[in-house]
Amino acid sequence: MTTSANKEQFALPEGCEEGYAETNGTRLHYVAAGSGPLVLLLHGFPAFWYSWRHQLPVLAGRFRVVAPDLRGYNLSEKPAGGYDLASLSADIRGLIEALGERHAHVVGHDWGGVVAWATAIRAPESVRRLVVVNAPHPAAMLRELRRPRQLWRSAYMGFFQLRGMAERAVERDGYALVRRTLRVADRGEAWLTDEDIARYVAAIARPGALTAALEYYRQLRHDWQALSPMRVVTAPTLVLWGELDPYMGVGALEGLDRWVREPRIRRFPTAGHWLNEQESERVNAELLAFLLE
Repeated sequence: MTTSANKEQFALPEGCEEGYAETNGTRLHYVAAGSGPLVLLLHGFPAFWYSWRHQLPVLAGRFRVVAPDLRGYNLSEKPAGGYDLASLSADIRGLIEALGERHAHVVGHDWGGVVAWATAIRAPESVRRLVVVNAPHPAAMLRELRRPRQLWRSAYMGFFQLRGMAERAVERDGYALVRRTLRVADRGEAWLTDEDIARYVAAIARPGALTAALEYYRQLRHDWQALSPMRVVTAPTLVLWGELDPYMGVGALEGLDRWVREPRIRRFPTAGHWLNEQESERVNAELLAFLLE
């Protein structure tokens, strides 16, 4: 493991170290802990590795767990291109190899979940077990977008297509949109502190990070079409879903066995989109039980 020359401005979770890996022509920053079978934790928008701070120390007791900053995010490299799912899944496949392994358990939330789906579809030999947290299978997403209610929930994706205008809107008033989104998600449960939110804002405010993150959405309409007819996911798969998610309805879980061999689904009726942070203890228990089988 190579120690980062650009240290985070806050303490890492206990037992964790940070480093960099070269993969698919891109330098990714990561935080890692533990030893044993490799587990990758892939974050979503507008997060970075920190969204897995509650999982890293727990999983490290039984696994070698690595939480990268995805391409374009936080301390990872921010190239001009490569934000399509083919490239993003190649990043993950290459990261597994750069870490000296042939395959890994892959866990993803939100955009990290989409990348996890893509990796299991495009590179099944790289994924031992798959866990997806509040992220739809590509084929399910295409179906759900034909429903007016989901189309309304996903309207922000259309706004993110407006290059320049979307960046200015997110950046306005010190990233007030990001702060408000995270604070509303908390709903007074105090699973996010002001310091947590400040860290998320600082990460997305790094030069080039916001535009890189929005490029994921700008590639999306091509990516869903490209992935939806591809092979059935054969890796053992667990889907964890907070039912109060304002962005994606539970309809995305319908018919999942058409595209996934024997999926397992765990629904959390009182939790929302940021499930791994909001219900960290329950999520940790589900992860350990599934990955240790």
